[in-house]
Amino acid sequence: MDFDLHTHTTYSDGAIMDMMASAAEKYGLKEVGFADHCNVSKRERMKTIKYGYGFNLDQTYERREKALKELRKRRDITIYSAVEMDYDPRDEEEIEAFLQENNFHYSLGSVHYLDGMNIHVEKYFARRTKKKRKKLVETYFDRLERMIELEIFDVASHIDLFERNQALQGLAKIEDYKRIAEAFKKSRTMPEINAGRALKGLKELHPTEEFRNILVEAGISFTAGTDSHAPEDIPQLNSHMDKRLQELGIAVERPAVLQS
Repeated sequence: MDFDLHTHTTYSDGAIMDMMASAAEKYGLKEVGFADHCNVSKRERMKTIKYGYGFNLDQTYERREKALKELRKRRDITIYSAVEMDYDPRDEEEIEAFLQENNFHYSLGSVHYLDGMNIHVEKYFARRTKKKRKKLVETYFDRLERMIELEIFDVASHIDLFERNQALQGLAKIEDYKRIAEAFKKSRTMPEINAGRALKGLKELHPTEEFRNILVEAGISFTAGTDSHAPEDIPQLNSHMDKRLQELGIAVERPAVLQS
């Protein structure tokens, strides 16, 4: 794989752009995408979370574009301006407006919150009953399906993110995998093979083997990104992903917007 379309910089929760670009270039990538987190919800709780995390690309977009322009002069690698948007059906109007107003090379959509809580917070979900946790995972797929059908994003990122949370692992149903596969078949949005699970020491990829096999059988094509947040992640996660993709016999491609 000579491209990594999902990395983060200090414009959200990653490292300095020049360090990330340098690491990608040294690893031998031809293309790297900086897909910093962004949330444009007008809901008060989400605004509080957004400001706490510093996911303010809607306010820093122009500044980042100027920095990218200068960075491209110093690096012998294609550097894309991208965004990873938090998706919630209640925020669709704001999301679509933001994407239309700004000139990203491509966009990633992600479901990061369930029950008003970031999916990564294990203690919160561990306190819920198994019945409640199953329902929340079903809600995750409801939102993912809606996001895919809406077609406002080029890429659906880490499409079973809840698998990083031990309290939510293994709660997905085959029926949910199948309905998501059907949604992708009808949509321009591509699923992403993502190495973020390796960040948690799970030595696997998103989506899980069972989910991935259903998508492959449905003829769905994948793009790829490591979800790297630090320079050292880029060689480690790209190497891991390259090895696993070769073992699985899966070829990945760029989203259609980058192929034209």
